[in-house]
Formats: sequence, structure tokens, C-alpha cells
Amino acid sequence: MLVSVGYIIIIISIFGGFALAGGHLASLWQPVEILMIGGGAIGAFVVGNSNKAIKSTLKALPTVFKGSKYNKALYMDLMTLLYEVLGKIRKEGLMSIEGDVDDPSNSPIFTKYPDILADHHITEFITDYLRLMVGGNLNSLEIESLMDSELETHHQEGEVPVHVVAKLGDGLPAFGIVAAVMGVVHTMESVHLPPAELGVLIAAALVGTFLGILLAYGFVSPLAGKLEHNLHESSKMFECIKITLLANLNGYSPVLAVEFGRKVLFTTERPSFMELEEHVKQSKSR
Repeated sequence: MLVSVGYIIIIISIFGGFALAGGHLASLWQPVEILMIGGGAIGAFVVGNSNKAIKSTLKALPTVFKGSKYNKALYMDLMTLLYEVLGKIRKEGLMSIEGDVDDPSNSPIFTKYPDILADHHITEFITDYLRLMVGGNLNSLEIESLMDSELETHHQEGEVPVHVVAKLGDGLPAFGIVAAVMGVVHTMESVHLPPAELGVLIAAALVGTFLGILLAYGFVSPLAGKLEHNLHESSKMFECIKITLLANLNGYSPVLAVEFGRKVLFTTERPSFMELEEHVKQSKSR
């Protein structure tokens, strides 16, 4: 939502300012310039990236126009879920959660938190490490090392669209210059025309530079920053799970383990201890 609002502000400010200064908006409509800049940028995007990078970028771009799902309510659901799972382990033993781990979609615990269950990456991360706790002989240090490796892979994959979009934004001003140069070449070969017509051609050429810079710094490059912010938010969920499970493996009670996980959250979404405690009580009553 904020991305759309930002784009509207950019359009109104730039084009509105141009109109208020006495400029004619119709003179900025240069389809050929747009074709050269857009086509060149898309071609470079295809040439410079693998199929995997292209697919991940196209998949990630629509997410920047949606509001963030990583809010306080989601984090409280996550920590309450972890509390219930760890509480069941403490009362009934590790083997008691085998059914929950193997089939979370039918688990009495996981199904209470549909927003968590709907995110298969988060659900898989939780169940994978709970499964290792149930059936493996790994200690907390070995599991922590494995978690760190998986989180690093997650971060590297998440950075691919960020870098792709950033590079695309960096290249747009250059394609704008290319379009402008082509316009100047066309103008120079048309010197036999009257001065008024030459002025129109020169103006059209300059629009290429304008569009390249505007598209780069007003529309495309900011998306890279938004994608990076989304990546950091998604990574925080995994960090919370990691810290909570490791605290439990190191002998802390479910209450303290969840408190450890709560402390790693961003302050803007972190629930207070009392808020989380109340949420846990409400969940138990369901």
C-alpha cells in the first residue's frame, strides 16, 4: 500500500511541478523513448540473470505492494505455538509430539494457528528441528550450527531479488542516455528541417534522459530497499524460532524459552511479557 502511495506522490510532484512551471505534459509522452529504455532494461535483466534469479525476482516483486504480515499478532501466535509444543514435550516427553511434527496440518496444536500453518517455510522450519529433537542424537551446539547454515542459505536466496532489482535500477539512467543519444543522432540527421521541428526532436531526445533517471531513482531502485526490508522481517521469524528451541534444548522451561525468543524481535512488533502471557492463557482456553 505504501509503495503505491509513494508512487502517486512521485508522479504528482514531478509531473505536477512540470505542469505548474508551464511545461506541456503531452511533450513527455515519447513511446519510442520508453520502448528503447524499457526494452533495453528488460533485455539486460534477462541476459544478466539465471532462470532461478528471474523467477525469484518476479515472484518477490508483487509482495512489495502488499502490507507486511509480520505484525505483533503473528509473532504472538508463533510464540504461543512454540510454548504449547514445548509444554507438551515437558509434560509428556519428546515422543508425544511425533504426530504433530509429521502431520502439522492435522495437529491439534498447529491447526489453532492458521496464519502460522499457512506459511509453509515457517512450519517446515519448526517441524524439521522438532523432528531432529525427537529422533536425532544432536546436541544444542550441533543443531545451532545447522540452523545457522539454513538461515544463511535463506538469507542468500532472499538477497537475489534485492540485488537483481538494484542492478536494474542502476542501469536505467544509462539506457536513458542511450535513448537520448539516439534522439540526438536523429536530430542531427534532420538539420534540414525548420528550427521549430528541430526543437521538438531535441526535446524528445532529452525526455529519454529524464525517463531513465526518473524510473531508476523514483520507481525501481526503491523497490530493492523494500525487498531488503521484507527479507529482514521474514528472517526475524526464523531467528525467534531458533532462539526459542535452543533455549529449550539448553534446559530452560517453555516460559523462559519463549521469553528468549521474544527478546530478539523488533521493538515495533515485540509484544510485552504481559501481552504474551495473556495471549497464551487465551489460547489454552480454546
